[in-house]
This record gives sequence, structure tokens and C-alpha cells, in this order.
Amino acid sequence: MTGCPTRRAEGDKNGAVGVSANTPFSGMSAGTLDKKGRICIPVLYRQILSAQNTNGVFVRIALNTPSLECLGASVMQKFFDAQTAGDPFSTTVYDTEAFLLSLTQELTIDDTGRVRLPDDFIAHAGLSENITFVGMSSKFEIWDTARYAPVFQERRAAAAALLKARQQQRAAP
Repeated sequence: MTGCPTRRAEGDKNGAVGVSANTPFSGMSAGTLDKKGRICIPVLYRQILSAQNTNGVFVRIALNTPSLECLGASVMQKFFDAQTAGDPFSTTVYDTEAFLLSLTQELTIDDTGRVRLPDDFIAHAGLSENITFVGMSSKFEIWDTARYAPVFQERRAAAAALLKARQQQRAAP
């Protein structure tokens, strides 16, 4: 792997046409994990992170799924502000929120768009060579492609059921 694909727009120093700090992470992208534990962050995601003045990407172990959650500086700042506004002597809530910070690492994105994932993160998510990036608005997830396939089907079914319920609510007199 020599680096990641880039997308540049004429006259735009970041190559990020229409990308702002509020642009949501969206879509799904296929990627690979190389033998050194490196992945290539999708170009649009890198542009969003850059617009948020993130030097890299904040990555943490997901608590409820075998995946990784990736955040930019804006979400991390909101989380930090909320956490520091809490009472550090109210240990149950404060310690739980602080624990989430302990699961998070800021990883540097190199000049070719790659990051090196920590070995324990790779193990937690069960990542093999083929990975899938999943845009989830204010964050994106990294999944092993095979592990994500049934999750995709579950999420698709849940989204279809939600859409159907909303349509029925609108149609009701």
C-alpha cells in the first residue's frame, strides 16, 4: 500500500469542496488493513476531520459492538465539555464518562492518509484484511467486512421498519 487516493478540487487548498466542520460522515467505503496494521481513511472523511481542525482521528473501542468508533475534534470537544461540566466527586457518572476517554486514542494520519491502528483495537474489532468504513453522522465506524454484513442487514431492516412506521403515522387521520 503506497497511500490513499486523494480528491482535489481546483482552487481549494484542502481539496474539500463543500466540506465544513458540520459535514456529516456518510456513506460506506471498503478498505484494507495491511500487515503493519495500517488503514487508509477515506478521503471525504479526512476532509471532514481536517475541516474540524483535527490533526488525526480520535478512535475508540466501541462498547456494544465489535467495531471501532472514529470521531473528529468537534465531537471530542463536546464530549469533553460535557464531562468537565460534571461533578468529579460524583464518581459513578464522572468515572463512567472519563472511562470512555480512556478507550480513545488520537491517531495521526500520515501524509498518505493512513493511520496505524493499535493491536488491541484490531483485536477488539476482529479486523482482517477487508474492512468497511460506515458513516454515522457525527462519527464513523470501522468494521471487519464479514462481521458487518449481518449488522448491515439488521440496521437496514430497522431503518425500513422505522420509515414504514413514520409513513403510517403521517397517513393516519
